[in-house]
Amino acid sequence: MPRTRKGSVTLAEQRRPARRGRRVAAVLVLALVVGLGVVGWGGVQRLLHAVSGEQCRVTAAGTTHEWAPDQASNAAAITAIAVKRGLPPRAASIALATAMQESKVRNVRYGDRDSLGLFQQRPSQGWGSAEQILDPEYSTNKFYDALEKVKGYTSMEIAVAAQEVQRSAAGSAYAQHEDKARTTASVLSGQTPRGIGCALKAPESAGDPDALVALVKKDFGLTATRRDGTVRVSTGSSQEAWAVASWAVARATDTGATQVSTHGLHWDRSMDDSAFTWTDGGGVGDREVVIRLAA
Repeated sequence: MPRTRKGSVTLAEQRRPARRGRRVAAVLVLALVVGLGVVGWGGVQRLLHAVSGEQCRVTAAGTTHEWAPDQASNAAAITAIAVKRGLPPRAASIALATAMQESKVRNVRYGDRDSLGLFQQRPSQGWGSAEQILDPEYSTNKFYDALEKVKGYTSMEIAVAAQEVQRSAAGSAYAQHEDKARTTASVLSGQTPRGIGCALKAPESAGDPDALVALVKKDFGLTATRRDGTVRVSTGSSQEAWAVASWAVARATDTGATQVSTHGLHWDRSMDDSAFTWTDGGGVGDREVVIRLAA
């Protein structure tokens, strides 16, 4: 999915994506590696990720789920806005389960009748203009506006609360996404520290610190500062710092982030398995996040 470099608006898919088989390529690469027997473990990892593609993983309470980078970026925006609004992680879980069912957490331009975007909201039903709905932050805020009007949503089953907002013809379908939605919300809201990693290729162009500062403001309402090729975010709590740091990893595919540091740990962008972990070092406190961008 193409992305903008100047802000948070994700360029939507123009048509339904085609399925792409990768099994044959994977077998060929593995056969090559085994046959040659000369490739180091790091090289094997890069080859495997080259076949399987870039991916992100979230882990909480011993459960791991995978996301494509564009999906992880949208999930991060959805969760960040819940944090910004002071909503509980349950709200983000409901929103994520809804977006998983409605759009696979992709900002699509197609849908039933005039449905658009992450939540398949319809301009004809008063959700906003097509342009507004295709802004992930706008559509997410509209979803939460409606969710907050649902009395007792925090104690409802996720699928029931989602259906109260969406009024879908297949409301029970949201339930199948509950586990992945809860895990992702826990990590991206900062409840579960160091729970995300993304294996990503090197950025194709330099990151834009000003655009990242604006995106932090838009998603979290926080004021970030820039210096050379880094952006520093001061937060109000340890959990909020982990929310911002996890968000920064998930949105690295858009922003060109190559390193994220907080709590004396750092994540480094690569296509190795090390990109799914956080490493000691970085010298950044437990209420700050430092994001280094590609030069």
